[in-house]
Amino acid sequence: MSQHEIKEIHDLLDEHGHVIEAGYARKLLLNYDRSMVKAPKWRIKEWDYYFIGNQKYGIALTLADNSYMGLAGVTFFDFENKKKVNYAKFLLFPMGKLNLPTKSHTGVSEYHSKKINLCFKVDNQIHHLTVEVPNFKDGKPLYVDVKLTDVPEETIVMATPFKENKKAFYYNQKINNLVAKGQFAIGDEVYDLTDNLGVFDWGRGVWTYDNTWYWSSLSTRLPDGKMFGFNLGYGFGDTSAATENILFYNGKGHKLDHVDFGIPKKNGKDDFMSPWHFTSNDKRLELTFTPIFDNIQKTNLLILGQDGHQVFGLFNGKAVLDDGTVIELKDAFGFAEKIRNRW
Repeated sequence: MSQHEIKEIHDLLDEHGHVIEAGYARKLLLNYDRSMVKAPKWRIKEWDYYFIGNQKYGIALTLADNSYMGLAGVTFFDFENKKKVNYAKFLLFPMGKLNLPTKSHTGVSEYHSKKINLCFKVDNQIHHLTVEVPNFKDGKPLYVDVKLTDVPEETIVMATPFKENKKAFYYNQKINNLVAKGQFAIGDEVYDLTDNLGVFDWGRGVWTYDNTWYWSSLSTRLPDGKMFGFNLGYGFGDTSAATENILFYNGKGHKLDHVDFGIPKKNGKDDFMSPWHFTSNDKRLELTFTPIFDNIQKTNLLILGQDGHQVFGLFNGKAVLDDGTVIELKDAFGFAEKIRNRW
């Protein structure tokens, strides 16, 4: 399919709250303004999500203002021992009061309480993330202090409308291959993150009630030291203008067409811990994904719920750049997820 690239700066939404220009961009060009949303305000969802780590351990940080519900959370992953520790502070009816930034490259996202202090400060291409949870695990506190730098020249930005509701949209940027400097500690145990790679998921939108999304992210260094990564995803919204599938090599994006995650089945159900087989219809992606750990996320609150599997593992195979260069991946660490939300 032909894919529409957004290249000019303008507003995301028109006076009716509809997406003006659907498609993809390499930078955050469109202006997001919460006051331009014409859907009910309780339908607005805004979040900042970071993951930093390696195949031994990692950490995920989330601050979300989903209007009728918010979340300030941190998850520690111990991939070697197949364990996780999660702390989440749920917020009732924040309704925009978290004042999450309207841009991804500047501003402060923060939440402070007795049980968690969380601050993401973005300034001059540096993401400074600090978190404190006094009682994180077995009475031990968690401290996070890490800076992410080396924002690549190109990223993936999507302006996605929904056919069934013209006032619904998802405006999203994923920034891969961020370079970490810093650490986190749980009690006396210190985990160094320096030179680890991270991804930033910046999302603002109005979603329809019942959605399933597929998302996969990789940030890695190749044997020659060059940065490589990808963002793959599908499953929701009207993506007739563009897909979000893209390879990143040395800071530049190489656009892909449609991708299938090839999640295996067992007894008619998804078998998340068996190898997945990623392919693209343009024959530029062929990967086997071998799972290490399934971060299962399940909630069921009557009409609201989530059924999520964020699976961490190793990618092996090949990806082809725009000029035909073949990138071989060998045990590259990343994640892939399938998440259904009723929200």
